[in-house]
Amino acid sequence: MKKRIGLLTSGGDCQALNATMRGVVKGLSSVEDLEVYGFEDGYKGLIYGKYRMLTSRDFSGILTQGGTIIGTSRQPFKLMRVPDEKGLDKVAAMKQTYYKLCLDCLVILGGNGTQKTANLLREEGLNIIHLPKTIDNDIFGTDMTFGFNSALAIATNAIDQIHTTAASHGRVFIVEVMGHKVGSLTLYAGLAGGADIILIPEIPYDIKKVCSAIKGRTKAGKRFTILAVAEGAISKEDAKLSKKDFKKKVEQYKYPSVSYEIAEKIQEITGCEVRITVPGHTQRGGEPCPYDRVLSTRLGAGAAEAIMDEDYGNMIAIVNNKIKRVPLAECAGKLKTVSPKDQTIKAAKQIGISFGD
Repeated sequence: MKKRIGLLTSGGDCQALNATMRGVVKGLSSVEDLEVYGFEDGYKGLIYGKYRMLTSRDFSGILTQGGTIIGTSRQPFKLMRVPDEKGLDKVAAMKQTYYKLCLDCLVILGGNGTQKTANLLREEGLNIIHLPKTIDNDIFGTDMTFGFNSALAIATNAIDQIHTTAASHGRVFIVEVMGHKVGSLTLYAGLAGGADIILIPEIPYDIKKVCSAIKGRTKAGKRFTILAVAEGAISKEDAKLSKKDFKKKVEQYKYPSVSYEIAEKIQEITGCEVRITVPGHTQRGGEPCPYDRVLSTRLGAGAAEAIMDEDYGNMIAIVNNKIKRVPLAECAGKLKTVSPKDQTIKAAKQIGISFGD
């Protein structure tokens, strides 16, 4: 049996991309004649024909290695049908590269935007398998994405480290966690790190209620307060704005991020000293945690099995701890958000965590 497959990692990097590709290739070890092509820097490699053949040696020792051995880049889905600066039809170019290499399947690792382009290529007739990657855990159709738990460990550690300095100085500390549209990472890191206030995009906050929670802690004899704030956290006032008006406000924004605006208002209302910590891209870096290594291996092996079955056009997901093939047509373009009625939110509120609502 002969198989030719392509591997492509697109969008922001995260832990366990390498572990997942390793799972795919090792899962195809029974194929006697296997050719694996790695496209460099995401969809750019597929568009401009930049690739290299990978051997088993390339996948040795990368289970614990962060990043991606073939590189990645962001290629917005909304621009995929727009010709490049030289007039190149990107979709036609991707198809041409695929057929030139006589690929049996293209395995694409990425988040929501990547998935939409993967589905576009499926609609164009290519054999596609998508593997769900993102630290946000916001991909519809899978219970968990690889990268989430590794980023969670880093974000939680950042909050852990802040506790001692916050307690020593009696300050209010804001730890800004990644997540523009979805607050899963902030919610779980806030819970795991013992944050007192958690602000996520799905629950617009009232700054007066945030300050009331801080004052309540001070009155109760607590020397400090820690806020876990998603980078996409939004006030109730801003949430009422139209998309056009909100975009205009953002363009005129004088703060580096929402945390700085929140900090300024807390200082004005409470008089407390506020400090901000932004772990930033450290949340996407470093080696994958044990959970992600196992999940990635299972997802990679699941992709390999789908290739052997010639069952394409799917995302390989994990649902109720079982590997499942979810048709891309059913999940592409959908975002999995945190419901304000989620049991985790309910539990957090029950133990006294404020969401500023």
